[in-house]
Order: sequence, then structure tokens, then C-alpha cells
Amino acid sequence: MPQTAASVITPERFKKGKTFQEYLDSGIRNREIFQQNYDALTISPEQKAALKELASKPGGLHHIVVIGEDWCPDVYRGTGVAQRIAEAAGVELRFFERDQNKDMIAEYLKDGEFESIPVFVFYDENNRELGHFIERPALANQQIHLTREALGDTSPEGIARALGHEPSEDEIKEARAAARERYLQWQKGEIWAGWRVATVDEVIALLRAA
Repeated sequence: MPQTAASVITPERFKKGKTFQEYLDSGIRNREIFQQNYDALTISPEQKAALKELASKPGGLHHIVVIGEDWCPDVYRGTGVAQRIAEAAGVELRFFERDQNKDMIAEYLKDGEFESIPVFVFYDENNRELGHFIERPALANQQIHLTREALGDTSPEGIARALGHEPSEDEIKEARAAARERYLQWQKGEIWAGWRVATVDEVIALLRAA
């Protein structure tokens, strides 16, 4: 639901955020993965028509804020999705780093407690919040166990079971590096792609409800 109290995200603050391209070019970690997730998503004609209609209505979508950090898989998947939404709707997007903007994330704590990211906040032309999206779509929450399956057990105990002996520090590092590579390869598959599409659909539903 939209925030009711005065927000720290004013029009002036919005202008200080980074565009998607500026964020990519700012020296972030995982730049290639941000770009890959953006490139891999095509907004369907039906989604594009819905977003354009929502932006054209009086009091409709006018600009989007994204709050995140470059190390988070949900952020490097979701930020490109938010940018595609902005492009399809013909509206502006600005990115803000969570840890440099604690007052912003304080307005959007998941379950009133967690600084979960990314956060997308949607505004009309008068900077009235239309709604917000936190972390990941419902489909991803339903399928989140699949990420653990892709990674495997990277605890020292899990690595020991896989190796059949007590692992050295180097073996733990190697096992975790291999798990990350498996996870990154898994992210190129249909499940991850489905989460991107589901995010677009959830945002459209959220804006329609607003």
C-alpha cells in the first residue's frame, strides 16, 4: 500500500538518483550480470500496452525509484526489470544505494523489520506514491528452494560430507566458488527468466489496483 506520511523521497531527491546506465557505469560489482538480466527480458506487447495505458491515465505512473545494492541477486535481476518497465511505460527511473540512503529504506522495511532489496517505488506526476514492490515476486518466493538446490550445501559441514573428509580452508573456498558458478549458470535458465516476467506482471497488477 502507498505510504501515507510525508516521504523523504521528494522530487528534488529523486533527481539526485542515478539513471540505470549511470548506475551500471559507476563501478559497481556484477555489472555484467545487471546487464545480462536487462538484456534477457523482453516486455511482451500485452505488458507494454498495459504499462503505457497506466502511465497515460490521469494520476498514472510518472516515475520510479529503485533502492538496492550491487551484491544482491534479487537486485541484479530486478533492477533491469524495473528499467524495462520504465522504458515500456515511457517514464523516468532513478537508482539509490540502500546503505547510503538509510532514511529511504526505513520507509520500506519488509514486514516492518527487514531492509530487503530491491525496493521499487512508483509515483504519479505529483510525486504521490502509487505503490511499491519489495524484493521478489510471489512466484520466486514459492520457488526459492530451487536456489538452494542450485547452490548446494556450502556450509563447512556440507562440504565435508561432499568431500568425505574435513575440508581445508582452500577446499572450502574452492567449493563455494564452484557453487557460485553453478548458481550463476542456473540464473540463465527458465526459472530465473520466469521470475523476471512475474515481476512485470505483479507491478502491472499493483498499478492497476492503485
